[in-house]
Amino acid sequence: MTNAELAHSDETDDDYAGGGAHPGCAIVPAVLALAEQFGISGVHFVRAVTLGYDIGMRAMKTLGTEAVKDTHNLVGTFGACAAAGSVVQLNPEQMRWLLDYAAQQAGAGIGSWRRDTEHIEKGFVFGAMGARNGVTAALLVHSGWTGVNDVLSGQDNFVASYAPKADPAGLVSELGKRYEIALTTIKKWTTGGPIQSPLDALENMRKKHPFDASQVQKVVVRAATSAAFTVNNREMPDICLQHIVAVMLLDKTVSFRAAHDKDRMRDPAVLRERAKVELVPDEDLEHLIPKRVAIVEVTLTDGTRLTERVEAVRGTPENPMNREEIVAKARDLMTPVLGADSSDKLIDRLLALETLKDIRELRPVLQRTS
Repeated sequence: MTNAELAHSDETDDDYAGGGAHPGCAIVPAVLALAEQFGISGVHFVRAVTLGYDIGMRAMKTLGTEAVKDTHNLVGTFGACAAAGSVVQLNPEQMRWLLDYAAQQAGAGIGSWRRDTEHIEKGFVFGAMGARNGVTAALLVHSGWTGVNDVLSGQDNFVASYAPKADPAGLVSELGKRYEIALTTIKKWTTGGPIQSPLDALENMRKKHPFDASQVQKVVVRAATSAAFTVNNREMPDICLQHIVAVMLLDKTVSFRAAHDKDRMRDPAVLRERAKVELVPDEDLEHLIPKRVAIVEVTLTDGTRLTERVEAVRGTPENPMNREEIVAKARDLMTPVLGADSSDKLIDRLLALETLKDIRELRPVLQRTS
């Protein structure tokens, strides 16, 4: 629960390119917890996580985003249950029971989490609750609990209960051919999703035409209406577009530390840059959702106007990060906690995860040495 809560509450986790889901923050912590208990191999770990993404995302896609918009726990619970069942090696009948327990726990996560200004409840809904549900259900079935064999069909089944007009065939569509984990987005920046494309735009712009914050007169960010609503002058630094853009102007990048430094929201230097930033909700861009397209216009003090449009956020399947970028993000996240040496060792082991005989070999480099 703790790893899953932190994974989403600090905006370091992946999200789904089609919108409406954050599978990794629930699935990976659930697998790690049980993998250590059952001592599975690195290959088994990868297979379990992959299965979790396949089942969790197919459950959401089958019901449709409208049907699950107030049950954001669905992806995490179905994904973590399936992945956990793989780890503890349930037999086919037990996996059927496990899906029954997933269905019974999936209908939670109403949209009231949006009113929590600290992002903690959202982390619970999207991450911690699903991880807890998956691990608990797998252990209960593993210990001998039984359930219904056909929760996906028959009377009062899962699909009929949540979205009667949905086609249940979506639950197995291209299973074994289309891997949902390959369709997720690894965020380059540890900020809210709608801020990703504006940061990409500023970085791309500076590569073509370098400038300093002191040279900027005004920044106009155009984003989809719904995206703009989510990140407009929020209280949390990593969810506040105006603040993060100001940090980007000053630092020329946005580190994890900078994105989560609440005190810096009162820094006079940051406030000076923030006053230059205007966020404009754009209905034309709203029609492109779930693609998070953004347009950034920068006016310099000498009158120069720069414009950058980002069609595909860095880290999406259409514009994937390379290994060096992923390692750089991981190092930025881990080094302040584990230290440089342990972080390098952990990264090396993760990049060779399939060679591990026992996932517990990761434990020494997942912990602080002092």
